[in-house]
Amino acid sequence: MLTAVRPGEVMEIDSTPLDVLVVHDDGSTDSCELTGVVDLATRTLAAAVLRPTTKAVDAALLLARAMTPEPMRPGRPEALRMTRSVLPHVSLLDLDARLAQAAGVPVITPETIVCDRGKVFVSETFRRACHTLEISPQPAHPDTPTDKPHVERTLRSVASMFVQFLPGHTGRSTEHRGRAPEEEVWSIHQLQAVLEEWTVARWQNRPHDGLRDPLTAGRPLSPNEKYAVLVTTAGHVPITLSPDEYVGLLPCRQRTLNSYGFRINHRIYDGPELADLRRGRMGSSRDGHRWAVHHDPYDISRVWVRHPETREWITVFWRHLRTAPVPMGELAWDHARKIVAEGGPDRDNETAISQAAADLLNVMAAGPESPEQEKPRQGKGARRRNRRVAARTRATAEPAYPRPAIPPQAERATPAEPEAEENTADVIPLGLFDPREDPWRRS
Repeated sequence: MLTAVRPGEVMEIDSTPLDVLVVHDDGSTDSCELTGVVDLATRTLAAAVLRPTTKAVDAALLLARAMTPEPMRPGRPEALRMTRSVLPHVSLLDLDARLAQAAGVPVITPETIVCDRGKVFVSETFRRACHTLEISPQPAHPDTPTDKPHVERTLRSVASMFVQFLPGHTGRSTEHRGRAPEEEVWSIHQLQAVLEEWTVARWQNRPHDGLRDPLTAGRPLSPNEKYAVLVTTAGHVPITLSPDEYVGLLPCRQRTLNSYGFRINHRIYDGPELADLRRGRMGSSRDGHRWAVHHDPYDISRVWVRHPETREWITVFWRHLRTAPVPMGELAWDHARKIVAEGGPDRDNETAISQAAADLLNVMAAGPESPEQEKPRQGKGARRRNRRVAARTRATAEPAYPRPAIPPQAERATPAEPEAEENTADVIPLGLFDPREDPWRRS
């Protein structure tokens, strides 16, 4: 078993389904997954996020979230501030002024992250995020949860100490379930806010049997108390992540810059900033033809590429941004592509897929009076899938990271802005042709 003597030396990350239902905007209920990062030395739940289905980008951004202070949300009690906790905020404020407005959760920078071999944690996105943040990933042995027992136990504790008291708790089986758990449920955003507040108020101040101090071996310490003891010897180095660094953690694809722009999953992205980049071989690949294009799976409205000279991010927008409901993720796009493939040969037609996705999200948002109004030929299972895709799309519409600022000239040229009225020439009507009129007569 690993032993850590300073915060962040070894941290563990894992995801698990929660035995609780969440409600979406259309009234449908769904399950969710919890992904958390636990510090081995202090048992601190450094960051946790709820998603309908965990993706690699969620795990990558979770590492960055553990390295930044947890802000105080509006409406929270003042007792949850870091300045009211046992954390040594006086000495930490001299190093990081952001902690003055932070909640009572330690800011821990991971050095080594232990994870299992799930597809989320072995993906290129997660491994590249660890490399960018200078974190050493340590995969566990296959089918060996004992290699990361602390995060496994922490997530089970969240289920037993937090989830079972929520409305909508389904339990691990029908024997541990209420009469109607789907009647009173919360949205995934409400549940995320309650989980963050519970972590600050309850988990970080609860004595843990695995946390002891040699001077007070008979009394277990809480995660905040253990951090206060260790940070005096290990120290704290503040790390500030800019919006540009968050974009670098997003998934990346190698694409060729053509005359029409970048093509990603049958979508075309183009903008005026790419005009000068088409003239030469300035891409990120060895031959200079292919570019590293970063994209957000939860928002297909834009992608980012680095300028080869200034190294700044260039925001490139989707050309159908004005006609499609955004933000929209890859889930809705792939589902609309399947719908188009079932109706005809236009499986890869960008305009047809965009229209199908718009119809899907608009119908689900309007809430038809009867299922027959959606599509008479669709069965009950297809309508259920449509509702689920639309609901999960809206549940993950809000970006979980700060975006880089768009230059004013580029913002005016985005497809989302209405086109300016063009000055057209005056129309001079021509007279009717009269065959009996003298053609040589001057008017």
